[in-house]
Amino acid sequence: MNEGLVTVSYIAATILFILSLGGLSNPETSRRGNYYGMVGMAIAVIATVLGPKVTSVVPIVIAMLIGGSIGLTAAKRVQMTQMPELVAAMHSLVGLAAVLIGFASYLDPSAHFTGVEKTIHEVEIYIGILIGAVTFSGSVIAFGKLAGKIDGKPLLLPGRHVLNLLGLLTVIWFCNLFLNVESGGAGILFLVVMTVIALAFGVHMVMAIGGADMPVVVSMLNSYSGWAAAATGFMLSNDLLIVTGALVGSSGAILSFIMCRAMNRNFVSVIAGGFGTGGGSSAAALDGQPQGEVQPISAEDTAELMRNASKIIFVPGYGMAVAQAQHTVFEITKALRERGIDVHFAIHPVAGRMPGHMNVLLAEAKVPYDIVAEMDEINDEFAATDLAMVIGANDIVNPAAQDDPNSPIAGMPVLEVWKAKTSIVMKRSMASGYAGVDNPLFYKENNRMLFGDAKKMLDEVLTALRAG
Repeated sequence: MNEGLVTVSYIAATILFILSLGGLSNPETSRRGNYYGMVGMAIAVIATVLGPKVTSVVPIVIAMLIGGSIGLTAAKRVQMTQMPELVAAMHSLVGLAAVLIGFASYLDPSAHFTGVEKTIHEVEIYIGILIGAVTFSGSVIAFGKLAGKIDGKPLLLPGRHVLNLLGLLTVIWFCNLFLNVESGGAGILFLVVMTVIALAFGVHMVMAIGGADMPVVVSMLNSYSGWAAAATGFMLSNDLLIVTGALVGSSGAILSFIMCRAMNRNFVSVIAGGFGTGGGSSAAALDGQPQGEVQPISAEDTAELMRNASKIIFVPGYGMAVAQAQHTVFEITKALRERGIDVHFAIHPVAGRMPGHMNVLLAEAKVPYDIVAEMDEINDEFAATDLAMVIGANDIVNPAAQDDPNSPIAGMPVLEVWKAKTSIVMKRSMASGYAGVDNPLFYKENNRMLFGDAKKMLDEVLTALRAG
């Protein structure tokens, strides 16, 4: 395949990637968006493999078969509840690839750059390895937190901001030294030291971020992986990789901004860490005494409230994902709609452990897109709702965000379920949510607590609903 045909193929792939991003912005077009992305990637891979820069196809085909087999196996085995961990793992691989390609580019004996071109190429290598290393180690820690292998509580070291500043200054200093040495041992030494610092920074950065900010971390690491891919494109002089990386990096950055705004937090405060303990304890007043008494409810009484309601809003959270209750939720929804009851779903931007987590689960369960609404679209409707059903959510329905200026989540936009005539919160226990913040909703007069595994209790609700 000649250079001109490769260029045309890259342009076609770029257009398909842009269409893919556009399709993924809406649940109704997301499937089509995925297809655009798949076709675009297939064109990009084929054009690259058959292009003039590839001298041996066999090693690449072998690598693709191995990688494809691993990816196919993972896709079949990974549960929907494990998607956040899988996404974090994929981000780590992109970062690792950028690091390895950076070192390979620096050691490439066929690369002959002089003067300004040499400086530009080395800057590309340095930045690519830097971003890749931060992405790799940060994503590994994010994977550990999301999988429950690492405590979600933020690790706040004394003088952590000073440590970050010293690390940044050291990296800049080493960059100057790296650019002013001839290729060889000294240059590799500077790259290795910078890589170690970048890896340590990635670990420190994500370890300092609490559980409540993990959805932002996932989108942030997505952005980093994009910029790492773009830097790799510069190192390899691959225009498509540059464009694709820039698309992923910029879209991830925009998503991170949207998520931060949804939590009333700025990006710097997320990086600084400290929000979310990852623990969980019984809610208590400042004097250590309980805020009030909860009012438990049974599955049968829950079904009775549903039968007598004219409008119900479901609020899914990570508890629904853990219990894999989305299919039962769909069956309940179908039964309610057959009775002529108006049913909707309210999705908070940071519900779950990654952006769009709840949308993915509901789509998998075939919940109609037209009854799934974002927070800004549906929040005003709770006041006219008979029943708000909270399934495993906590922090995103916490009234302390509006009522308590001293709360760690003060000012965070939340779903105002307490304004409904009755709200029911499904939880296993009285433990606080992933942010470790107490929730006064549990003690409100119009709130009921349905304790137990979400899947088991919803199955009982569905049985009682069908029997009534």
